[in-house]
Amino acid sequence: MMVAVTDPRLLPAVLSLFVGSGCAALLYEVVWFQLLELVIGSSAVSLGVLLGTFMGGMCLGSFLYARVTPCTWHPLRVYAILELLIGAAALALLFGVPAIGGLYAPWAGSGLVGIAVRALAAAICLLPPTLLMGATLPAVARWVEASPKGISWLGYFYGGNTAGAVLGSLLAGYYLLRVYDVAVTTSVGVAINAIVAVVAWTIARRSAFHDSNAGTHLRDVTPAADHRAVLVAIGLSGLTALACEVLWTRTLSLLFGATTYTFSLILAVFLGGLGAGSAAGSVLARESPHPRRALAWCQVGLAVAMAWTSYVLTESLPYWPVNPSLATGPWYQFQLDLARSLFAVFPGAVLWGASFPLALAALARSDDDVGRLVGRVYAANTLGAIVGSLGASLLLTVWVGTQRSQQLMMLLATLSAWSLVWRDSRGLRLLATPLLVAALLALTVQPVPGVLIAYGRYVPSYLGQSRVIYSGEGWNASVAVTERDNGVLNYHNAGKVQASSEPQDMRLQRMLGHLTTLVPARARNVLVIGCGAGVTAGAVSIDPVVEHETIAEIEPLVPEVVSAYFSAHNFSVVANPKVRVRIDDARHFLQATTETFDAITSDPLDPWVKGAAMLYTREFFELAKSRLNPDGVMTLFVQLYESNTDAVKSEIGTFFEAFPRAMIFANTYNGAGYDLVLLGQLQPAPIDVDAIQTRLLSEDYAPVLRSLGEIGMASASDLFATYAGNAKDYASWLKDAQINRDSNLRLQYLAGRGLNLYRADVIFAEMLQHAQSPPDGLFSGSPATLDELKQKILRFYGRLAE
Repeated sequence: MMVAVTDPRLLPAVLSLFVGSGCAALLYEVVWFQLLELVIGSSAVSLGVLLGTFMGGMCLGSFLYARVTPCTWHPLRVYAILELLIGAAALALLFGVPAIGGLYAPWAGSGLVGIAVRALAAAICLLPPTLLMGATLPAVARWVEASPKGISWLGYFYGGNTAGAVLGSLLAGYYLLRVYDVAVTTSVGVAINAIVAVVAWTIARRSAFHDSNAGTHLRDVTPAADHRAVLVAIGLSGLTALACEVLWTRTLSLLFGATTYTFSLILAVFLGGLGAGSAAGSVLARESPHPRRALAWCQVGLAVAMAWTSYVLTESLPYWPVNPSLATGPWYQFQLDLARSLFAVFPGAVLWGASFPLALAALARSDDDVGRLVGRVYAANTLGAIVGSLGASLLLTVWVGTQRSQQLMMLLATLSAWSLVWRDSRGLRLLATPLLVAALLALTVQPVPGVLIAYGRYVPSYLGQSRVIYSGEGWNASVAVTERDNGVLNYHNAGKVQASSEPQDMRLQRMLGHLTTLVPARARNVLVIGCGAGVTAGAVSIDPVVEHETIAEIEPLVPEVVSAYFSAHNFSVVANPKVRVRIDDARHFLQATTETFDAITSDPLDPWVKGAAMLYTREFFELAKSRLNPDGVMTLFVQLYESNTDAVKSEIGTFFEAFPRAMIFANTYNGAGYDLVLLGQLQPAPIDVDAIQTRLLSEDYAPVLRSLGEIGMASASDLFATYAGNAKDYASWLKDAQINRDSNLRLQYLAGRGLNLYRADVIFAEMLQHAQSPPDGLFSGSPATLDELKQKILRFYGRLAE
């Protein structure tokens, strides 16, 4: 049975509905992932669970719709109801996810049980709305006929939905979440759903709808026995599409900087290509006498497009003579990144987009239930996408690397094309040579250059200045270690130096570790957030009072491999028997553990790296406080380089809200600002400088005193002379600070606009205008000690007022 539409003039109006529906869906996807990452974590496993659940719901919804919904129901009325239900589910999730988080935390953990609990939490939240989303296209499909013209309109609907997703990606990433929060973004999505539902219901009242067995036969009707080959082909198309999106996004994020803006831009370009390709494929579906062959040509073209993108990402774009720090504003950097994304990603995305309407055309027959047809094709494509995205992110990248993974995707595309024509003698003759060429192109794929993993967007500026002694692709990040001619080692993550053996970096890393263990009276149990080169963790480990040290690190390659290169600087910390390494993102670890600590020190990735801002929110600091023992201490690294004033204010202001009597210690470079250590005490008490000095002079503390001496600090007063003010001093400066909360993650948007800036000296000079000498009671000790400390502070920061 087929459902016919009598007024084709209404089809453009229905197309506009899909634009709105796609926009709302992407707004929700961004919001839901952000909310759920706060609950189940942001590691690769957690993200894989989220993505698999989201797409699995879409797949199941598209597959089940035609099997549970009678053909007699008006498609547009059903569509309107689905949109209203999606909006209602979005509102429910906005308030329900925190409740789910409260239920999840007691059961959270690691291993298979932990993954199962994460999957259950994600399924409870995501399956209801995604089932509804997956049903929208099959619902409206019953409104068109299974003719070439009707099938082409389904392609346009799919393309319109994708175009709306582009709008949603940009709207969420560049405006709504940057300016407002998840509540406002959700409200916008709900409003769009409501408008779409009202318009759809209005159109339904004006449109005729009836069952019909008459229709125009397609010119290349596919025998039922061959349907499986087309479904397998569109499934493989979805697999290669999502796998390559994962692989390409990972490489492009090195090149552009892994900000939330970068991910929104790449996603928008990819979706834009899918939409454009779907529109082009719709034309082909209507005009081509052999849509099955056209689909095969698309798969051959995809293999060629993958080879192109591989070449561009490994041998072309990294070496363009581009210096991002020369950009006078983020708008110009956006234009450059958009052009480079289009150059690399767009060709393949167009071909993947064209594959969907061609698959529909290759399968459709005049007596089909179009809703069931679309459901099958959409489900097959989405199922392939699930396998591709999870396989690339959780297995292939780690097991065989980006190079081999892309080669495998090219071979799968070639195999897909062959499977479509191997029974078609003429089609096979036409494609024989292109198939061979496409397969051989896989040999041209090169590995991701180690220098790109190391220096990312600054590759042209650092070529020849150091040698890459290690590079690796892990579950969560690609990391590298380089060595300069003078023997300096650098640890790279997110396409930039994260730690090094440079004097200024060693000073900060040792300061962070020693302040964490020396300020508390007895720091027996310490948590270190972020392993990095292991220098901070190593400084913690040599304190004789420390009995247990836990390192929470999200990327396994960092403690397993990177820290070994820095063993001479980090006291071989990972091999220390009192140190244990937990592979998990720190927020999830703190949520799941019942352990408490005497001190916590946090040195996560740069706040502009997508996801890192979750470790700088007011709620995270409160979570950390809840895991501190009485008299516990928390320290936090804050960078001034590759940042801007608004981001620094947000970091400091948010920390000061959680620790109202916190203080700042500064690490300078050539007398100018470089980075900071924030120190907050659970129960503020004077820091006894004499008592700490006595400890340092004891035999047990000889390794700690040597460690301080290596960074130019011979005594406790030298360490505390880096004091640069407290919360009270900076109250006026922080009046306009934008507090980073779970609901807005404001910091990642502020910091993302400053990653190419080098204004540390300007920011620190502005800060020092507000800093004062330590107030009475902040430090304690003999009058001589306190006078010495005060003079060192004034001499070190000549601009401090007495």
